[in-house]
Amino acid sequence: MTKILSIETAASVCSAAVHENGRLLAVQELFIDKSHSGQLTLAIDNLVKNAGLELKDLSAVAVSEGPGSYTGLRIGTSTGKGLCYALDIPLLAVNTLEAMAAQAKKFNLHDALLCPMLDARRMEVYCMLADASGKTIRETEAKVLDEDSFSLELAEGPVIFFGSGAEKTKQLFGNNKNALYWDDVQPSAVGVGILAYEKFKNEQFEDVAYFEPFYLKEFRLTTPKKKLL
Repeated sequence: MTKILSIETAASVCSAAVHENGRLLAVQELFIDKSHSGQLTLAIDNLVKNAGLELKDLSAVAVSEGPGSYTGLRIGTSTGKGLCYALDIPLLAVNTLEAMAAQAKKFNLHDALLCPMLDARRMEVYCMLADASGKTIRETEAKVLDEDSFSLELAEGPVIFFGSGAEKTKQLFGNNKNALYWDDVQPSAVGVGILAYEKFKNEQFEDVAYFEPFYLKEFRLTTPKKKLL
């Protein structure tokens, strides 16, 4: 029986889940901002115990690879790598937005396109497009939104926007009858686990030593301005 621990830290939610042969056994999520560094390992420990397992029972660890928060992705990746090293099990990586689409597709009653979005800065988002089955039709990208964004897709049929970046689209084309919204949808380790099992079966493992998160954009470090005396 394949047991996979999935970790999601790309956004504000700190999430971990355990699946057995693709079936969800347990999930633990903390909706507390910046809880990743202090709570992730404790959440994993509690999660595994509540699922009636021990860490040595795990077949693999899957991490949400991004895009998303630079710090969050680093924490999730380092935790996942540490477990893989200690347990001598493979590492799996799942695109954050694809995982969101995979988890959300079962609620798609409109046979609409799925557009998960994560907030970046100003009018920029990380986004991708999937069809009603969850298959990717437009790869993950960093996109600056304007009035013409997704105009072709919206002209052809309904598109469901969800995730922390979706709110930005409402002021641009939210009055379009084909623009639909799911509120309060966050990245979750449940979605990561759904896709991780398929990757495990196909032996799509990552190199634990060299794997790096999919940041999509370079991390920018700013230097505070000097105070005037």
